[in-house]
Amino acid sequence: MKKILVLGGTRFFGRKLVEVLLEEGHQVTIMTRGTTSHPFGDRVEHIIGDRSMKEQLKNHFEGRKFDIVYDNICYTSNEARDFCEVFNGNIGKLVFTSSLSTYSADGKEKSEEDFDSYHYPIAWGDKEAFTYDEGKRQAEAVFFQYATFPVVAVRFPIVLGEDDYTRRLHFHVERIQQGKTIGFVNMEAEMSFILASEAAAFLKWTGLSDVEGPFNATANGKISMGELICMIEKITGHAAKITLEGDEENTSPFAIPATWYMNTEKAEKAGFVFTNLDEWLRPLIEGIASNIK
Repeated sequence: MKKILVLGGTRFFGRKLVEVLLEEGHQVTIMTRGTTSHPFGDRVEHIIGDRSMKEQLKNHFEGRKFDIVYDNICYTSNEARDFCEVFNGNIGKLVFTSSLSTYSADGKEKSEEDFDSYHYPIAWGDKEAFTYDEGKRQAEAVFFQYATFPVVAVRFPIVLGEDDYTRRLHFHVERIQQGKTIGFVNMEAEMSFILASEAAAFLKWTGLSDVEGPFNATANGKISMGELICMIEKITGHAAKITLEGDEENTSPFAIPATWYMNTEKAEKAGFVFTNLDEWLRPLIEGIASNIK
């Protein structure tokens, strides 16, 4: 049994991670702001606090020992530095949820070495100082350059699931069913995705195995935006209205300028087996469509 801390663990794949850790009998503590309820009851220690505030991290965790910490909600260099200062010497391993966004969308398949966070120049700042993608790059750089404990940075693409509170895939299904326009930049651009349950399984695996460093994590395969829309059209029985001049209301969350996907050979060689995108994407869309009125 491991003593595990999950920073952010009551929404989407963070919740699924906590569920699988509890199923395996681990002692789990979660820290959230307390704005979202959770189903874990007294099976977890629930600490309410703001992970972005260093003093709160110190007050709750200074001197406490954990085998593994999962940080799902670190977005800046300052937050990563604060984490290191509080937890250095007290944890066995950090698993940091990073992103495909650390790579540029330039049409090329991305391997871990395409972003070298071990030598990336650090700029100190809070959320207002960075875009999302630069914030994730900065956080990775700080963890790999400053931490005295082993670190894994998991680079996820967009995570999908019926219970996705961001409703990014739902956006497309809803607008097609309702006859509303969707804005794209490049219908031929391809993306990779991962299912929330698989994201949770991968996080668990990285924490409990002896791997370190950055890891890409995505389902096998990719799909173009045109193919995705065609699939939704067939499932819903409605024709999509597409524009290449999107606005704030109708622009797709998947409106990328060029193909954007990752190679997972490193994780596969280390022993993780990913699902195939074409095995679960259609059933997922069917489930979403059936629940949209």
